[in-house]
Amino acid sequence: MSEDSVKQQADPPGNTAKDPDDWVTGEEPMTGAQASYLQTLSEEAGEAFDGSLSKADASKRIDELQAKTGRGQGS
Repeated sequence: MSEDSVKQQADPPGNTAKDPDDWVTGEEPMTGAQASYLQTLSEEAGEAFDGSLSKADASKRIDELQAKTGRGQGS
């Protein structure tokens, strides 16, 4: 397969597609943006906000709450 044909294939997954359990910085405290969005999602879902989550755990929780609230699911 030539290099050009490889480039024409679907884009490789970005960091957002990487499993949070595999993140090098996953055990660090969640970012401010994660905390803000997670708090919003928690309120919308009627669930408690946990501000002590790691980056990886916050990402997983965001995914759970997006599924529950329908946010971030695209069109």
